Amino acid sequence: MTGLFESQAPRPLADRLRPQTLAEVVGQDHVLGPDAPLGRMVKGGRLASLVLWGPPGCGKTTIARLLAQETTLEFEPLSAVFSGVADLRKVFDRAKQRRLGGRGTLLFVDEIHRFNRAQQDGFLPYVEDGTVILVGATTENPSFELNPALLSRCQVLVLKRLEDSALRELLARVEALEGRDLPLTTDARAALIAMADGDGRYLLNLAEEVLTLASEQPLDSADLAAVVQKRVPLYDKGQESHYNLISALHKSLRGSDCDAALYWFARMLAGGEDPHFIARRLVRFAVEDVGLADPDALLQSIAAWQAFERIGSPEGELALAQAVIYLATAPKSNAAYKAYGAAARSAKDSGSLAPPAHILNAPTSLMRDLGYGRGYHYDHDAPEAFSGQDYFPENLGRQLFYHPVERGFEREVRKRLDYWARLRERRHRADEDRVEEEDS
Repeated sequence: MTGLFESQAPRPLADRLRPQTLAEVVGQDHVLGPDAPLGRMVKGGRLASLVLWGPPGCGKTTIARLLAQETTLEFEPLSAVFSGVADLRKVFDRAKQRRLGGRGTLLFVDEIHRFNRAQQDGFLPYVEDGTVILVGATTENPSFELNPALLSRCQVLVLKRLEDSALRELLARVEALEGRDLPLTTDARAALIAMADGDGRYLLNLAEEVLTLASEQPLDSADLAAVVQKRVPLYDKGQESHYNLISALHKSLRGSDCDAALYWFARMLAGGEDPHFIARRLVRFAVEDVGLADPDALLQSIAAWQAFERIGSPEGELALAQAVIYLATAPKSNAAYKAYGAAARSAKDSGSLAPPAHILNAPTSLMRDLGYGRGYHYDHDAPEAFSGQDYFPENLGRQLFYHPVERGFEREVRKRLDYWARLRERRHRADEDRVEEEDS
């Protein structure tokens, strides 16, 4: 129930500027336009259950409220942070009563990913029979956070972070509502938009703070930075953004794009990522994607990690940045990575095959009687210190797992392998010739 004096209470700028129609929502034309999914639904007078996935401040709550308004559904908002099973039951009971009277209900659940699996399953019968049209909002990847059964009954729509053009439109609306311009220089206005980082609600909060300042002269960028709080880049170490940014760093390194790799490295640090986690991933990259194309890559990445541990932050980040540059510019090879994978699969598939007897030690007389060690040739006593013997299990046969590339140091490794292969073939032919002579 509305209070007697509620209309006189102060309202935040973001609330006063909240769109009154879907046409007033900025930056989401790809889902709200006439030929876009929601545009077609509203035009057809029907609405399916939805999951709105997008970053903070992109308009998820506003869109849900306006969808209810423009499809004449009763709007029932809930927050998964503050609601439980009892609250859901009350909503479902009210929705059932409305349905008896021919009215529908749009149940909006903010941060729906916060509900556990059992709570999410509780939506299913009411969504299936149409008691409620469910519109869930989440900042997290639904495929990770929502039950497959619930996802299969909802259409997932991805909302975008607001681009600069949309943020400029919001500032223009602020100035029209207030009847005056924001006291900012052109550069400070651009800085304000950059601080918002695609979050419309945060931009309006910043603008409201600027409007409260009593300034005779427009603020420049330095003045603005001094009076408003800079937003920390959107980054959650435990959620999808964590994995997105480390993936971006890893793939930039793999693509030998030094500058992009430095950018994602800096983004992770700005978001509060643990530098030890980044250091560990650099070491992994050195062995997975550089490998023996540049053996020093592993030494450089471990040295950078050790330097960070000894120097500490913030100076130690420079050592990690140096490793990022080294790894990005190094020749790349995943030959060792693939060779290990092939060997692991072969070991798993071949079971418990025993080593050939000639390479087994024979510390007891029984083992010598069984042939352990018989016929083994000590490589250092052979010409070129290479006997050419077979070391694979007899029933497996010789396998080839490692295929070095013609890049970096692996070019030299290729030459070594070819050299040993030629010697091995020569030894085998000599052994075959000797056996033929003995048989004749």
